Amino acid sequence: MSLNIHSHLQGISAFVHAVETGSFTAAAARMGVSKSATGKSVARLEERLGIRLLDRTTRSLNLTVEGRAYYQSCLKVLEELNAAETLLASRKRVVSGTLRINLPISFGRLFVMPVLKEVAEKNPDLNFDITFTDRQVDLVEEGIDLVVRLGDPGDHASLIGRRIGTQRSIICAAPAYLDRRGRPASVDELGNHDCLAFAKDSRPLPWAVCGPDGTVRAFVIQPRHTISHGEALRDATVNGLGLAYLSTWLATDDLRSGRLEVVPIATPAEDVPITALWPRSRDLAPKVRVVVDALVEAFRPIAVADARP
Repeated sequence: MSLNIHSHLQGISAFVHAVETGSFTAAAARMGVSKSATGKSVARLEERLGIRLLDRTTRSLNLTVEGRAYYQSCLKVLEELNAAETLLASRKRVVSGTLRINLPISFGRLFVMPVLKEVAEKNPDLNFDITFTDRQVDLVEEGIDLVVRLGDPGDHASLIGRRIGTQRSIICAAPAYLDRRGRPASVDELGNHDCLAFAKDSRPLPWAVCGPDGTVRAFVIQPRHTISHGEALRDATVNGLGLAYLSTWLATDDLRSGRLEVVPIATPAEDVPITALWPRSRDLAPKVRVVVDALVEAFRPIAVADARP
C-alpha cells in the first residue's frame, strides 16, 4: 500500500510541476530528477486514471479539460499536505531544511546577506539557496520560498507579505562635482546638470520630489547616463559623474564620510516599501518566519535614520 501511495504522490507532483513550468524538462530540473522519469510518472498517472491530462507537442504542454479540473484538485491536496507538515514543524520549533530566497541585487548583497549570515550561524540545520535579480519574479512558478521586494509588492492572492522597512532616497552628488557645476536648489535647475538615472527593465526610473506645499510628485529626468546596477550608480556619483537619486541604505556611508553631499531639493521622508513575500502554503514554516523576523529587526535602525550629515 505504501508503494502505491508513493507512486501516486510522485505522479501528482510530476504533473503539477509540469503544468507550472510548462515542460517536462523544467519540471525535472525543479524536482531534481531526469526528464524521462518525469514524463513516465505523468504517463503512469494518466494510465491509472484512464484519462489524458496533458496534450503534448514538441514545444509545449497544454492541459486538457479533464487535466485542468484534476490540476485544481491536486493543488488542494498538495497544499493540505504542505500545511500539515509546516504546522508540525512549527510546533516542534525546528528551523531546518533549504530556504530558496530571491533578493534585489544591491540591497540583497549589502543588507540582506549579513542578516542571513547571522541566521545561518544560529540555525545550523538551515540551508540557503539564494538568487539575485532586480526583476519581479514569480514565486510559485520559479519555486521560491521567500523574496525581498523594493517598491510596490504587487497584489497576489497566493502570497503573504510583511513590510520589513521603508526605503528613503535623496538627491546627492560628489562635493567636487557640486563645486564645479553649482548646487541646484529646485527641480527647475536640474536641466542644467548631468543627471544619473537608475534603470529597471531598461527604463530610467523617475525621482520622487516634494513641492513647496509638501505634495510628492514623480519627476521625470532627462538622464545623461543610465545605469542599471545600484552600486555602480553610487560609484559613478562618488566619482563625480553627476547627480543621482540614491537610497539612504546605499549612500549613508558616503554621506557620513563626505564623499557625497545631499542636494537641497526636498524628497519624501518615505519613498517605497521594502517587503518580504512568501507563498501562503509556507505561512507557518519556521524557516521562513525566522528570516523574516530577523530582517524586520535588523532594518529598524536604518528605516528611521536620517542620512543627512
